[in-house]
Amino acid sequence: MLQSFKLALKSIWSNKVRSALTMFGIIIGVSSVIILVSLMNGYLNSQISQWGDLGANNINVSVINQPSRSVTMDEMYAYLDEHKDLFAGMSPTVTPGGGTLKVGSKKLENTGLTGVSESYADLVDKKIAKGRFLSYADIASKQEVCVLGAYTAQRLFGSGDAALGEKVSFGGVNLTVVGVLEQKSKGKMEESGTDDVLLLPYSTALKMAHTAQPSAYLFASKSTDKAAVLSAKKSLQEYLYSVFRNKKNYSLIAMAEMLDQINRMMAQMSVLIGGIAGISLFVAGVGVMNIMLVSVTERTREIGIRKALGARPGVILQQFVLEAITTSVLGGLIGIGIGSGILNIVTIFVGYSVAATPNAVFISFTVSVAIGLIFGYMPAKRAASLNPIDALRSE
Repeated sequence: MLQSFKLALKSIWSNKVRSALTMFGIIIGVSSVIILVSLMNGYLNSQISQWGDLGANNINVSVINQPSRSVTMDEMYAYLDEHKDLFAGMSPTVTPGGGTLKVGSKKLENTGLTGVSESYADLVDKKIAKGRFLSYADIASKQEVCVLGAYTAQRLFGSGDAALGEKVSFGGVNLTVVGVLEQKSKGKMEESGTDDVLLLPYSTALKMAHTAQPSAYLFASKSTDKAAVLSAKKSLQEYLYSVFRNKKNYSLIAMAEMLDQINRMMAQMSVLIGGIAGISLFVAGVGVMNIMLVSVTERTREIGIRKALGARPGVILQQFVLEAITTSVLGGLIGIGIGSGILNIVTIFVGYSVAATPNAVFISFTVSVAIGLIFGYMPAKRAASLNPIDALRSE
């Protein structure tokens, strides 16, 4: 085995250009699989992180109130009080409508504005970096105050400290900044991202939206366990059905279910992207087989001499298979290095963290070794089956 490996390395080294061109296909295939799969995983993980920021135990409820059948905010709070064994809390969520945030000449058009209760920060695990969060007094008296996300405060005021006590204009209403949230995103903050938010009392948001009752609520189950979340969701569904008698008048989305869907999508997309990139590995395998067939043809006389000296067919087979595997392994290792290096550069330009995933590295390297074995076997078998007399006669 060791002797065959040494001969394989010697053959590769003596035909550097041809070996390099053969490896090139493997390198491209392996690096493509690593880059594409890792980019997809990085993007989907960033999406999962954003959904996770909303709380794995949260349930978003939307209702369409009708004149004959409707649910009020007080009734929702009464339902919460009756089911404290299932829920940790609840907050109305009110969106005042589209508009532009203004501070002097600075504007933000895609910031997420939401009217919430004083318990909202605990429900979605948002922490205050500067100032304070909204209070019950703010909501009871419909105060025109707000809490900014880290990105929003930075863009409008330059820093969280500078934002406190200042005014933010939205839809003709001047909101006083009483707090700034801690940065949630792990990488670079972006417009419309997790940190680009403005939270205000839901009572103030209702007044701005010219409506009396919220059409959305955020519930948090007592446990993050999926079974507990689904049990809480079922209880909510039964209550809303008893009110509306029509499933079209309400909808519920559990974050735990959304995270499961995203994870399934991530797995499917990774397989799809990996399969597309894997086509280049298949093409590289054809190249390995072609080069090995050329090598067998060129070394027919050498094979004949070795057989005449007593080399068994299995030894000849082993030598050429090892040569093909060695070529593929070297190409695979170089491809892993290049793919990982490119990902380090890509991370600088994309808005989320990207790293070579162990699965992508393992699968691409394993496939490259398998290519050497599978596509190298046929030429090796041909070499092993050569008649020594015919081989010695070849020129």
